[in-house]
Amino acid sequence: MSLRTLFPLLAVVGALVLTVVSPFAAQAATGQITGYGGKCVDVAGAATANGTHVQLYDCNGTAAQRWTTGDGTVRALGKCLDVTGGATANGAKVQLYDCNGTSAQSWTYNSGTKALVHNGSGKCLDDTDWNTANGTQLQIWDCAGTANQQWSAPGGTATGGSMAVAPYLYEGWGNPPNPADIMSATGVKWFTLAFVLSGGSCNPQWDGARPLTGGADQSAVTTIRAGGGDVIPSFGGYSGNKLEQSCGNAGALAGAYQAVINALGFKAIDIDLEADAYNDPAVQQRTVDALKTIRANNAGIKIYVTIGTGQAGPDTSLINRAASSGFEADAWTIMPFDFGGAGQNMGTLTTQAAEGLKNALKNAYGYNDDTAYRHSGISSMNGITDQSETVTVGDFTTILGYANAHHLARLTFWSANRDRPCPGGLTDSCSGVAQSNWDYTRVFAQYAG
Repeated sequence: MSLRTLFPLLAVVGALVLTVVSPFAAQAATGQITGYGGKCVDVAGAATANGTHVQLYDCNGTAAQRWTTGDGTVRALGKCLDVTGGATANGAKVQLYDCNGTSAQSWTYNSGTKALVHNGSGKCLDDTDWNTANGTQLQIWDCAGTANQQWSAPGGTATGGSMAVAPYLYEGWGNPPNPADIMSATGVKWFTLAFVLSGGSCNPQWDGARPLTGGADQSAVTTIRAGGGDVIPSFGGYSGNKLEQSCGNAGALAGAYQAVINALGFKAIDIDLEADAYNDPAVQQRTVDALKTIRANNAGIKIYVTIGTGQAGPDTSLINRAASSGFEADAWTIMPFDFGGAGQNMGTLTTQAAEGLKNALKNAYGYNDDTAYRHSGISSMNGITDQSETVTVGDFTTILGYANAHHLARLTFWSANRDRPCPGGLTDSCSGVAQSNWDYTRVFAQYAG
């Protein structure tokens, strides 16, 4: 599928996100903690005896599933979530116990990665063996960023600041906005920085021309981090020479990805696979194998893969190849636009395509609906698209509602550069619709995750 034909260098990307740890909200918050398979963290039998198992169970709204956060502990039924015996080894089980102020009961929620980190060990609350059966006792395990360690916790959602919402930012042309202005106006903290390409052979550079450090791109990263945010580098896009094609084998490609990760300390990446080069089965397999290496060598890294889509959902060849090769992306992110023609309801078409993605993930990985949604993402385009569709602010509100209802892993758009009105006519630095600065970003900043 040909994307971004209106602007020669314009390309949308989905993203892999970088993770930052944030504590529980200072004020107490009470509610369910939901996790893998859409089930809840539960006190077995609603018992209050010390040592009662804390388990996974169907969400039922009872007191056994009402957890209070806010002081560095996680409490239910008047007692604390506790690691048995204060253990720090992988596989140590969690239980309910009298609150005693020890490190065995100290927890931090990372609203970006959705990890519930046990401060006494540095390990994560983990659904044992990815088991969704009622009664599965939970444990701690090395943090891996996997779906069985992702939890939605009361008071833990950082609206606007979530890494799930990371508008694309491009320093390569036009009049790039100051990300600090967007952060201040909208509360968004994360950006996806485009694009890393081949600078000749298997040499990664911004746009294939600018060095990884020392230029405008690093300056943008520094500005965003100074404001309490972070950046997801995006590889690929529509135009330019692709590392996935230029690197001769999976090991070399993984080395190029790793060089970018190391250059600026990234903990998440986005791979934007929209050019014709990615239709080659050999390039697809090389990419999948390289990403498996990155996963193995970078504990806790987030990997998003962004792909084009039709109205009924994406081509499934790459998804099926990844599943059969044992690679699981944190999110497969579709770009639901450039379907062709004006006058279409882009909010409705987006949710329709996203349902197709969900079904593709279910078929490839054997996920249930909830897990498939939690591995799905949407990367829209704000304003007038390359094929004269109009994605309105109202369409973004529709997309936001869908994302909130299904807990998508990614909600982004191309681009922050375009989230401005066009007093002099449509350019690569504005949307082409009547709006105020950052209107589209403000909508997605409301995403609750």
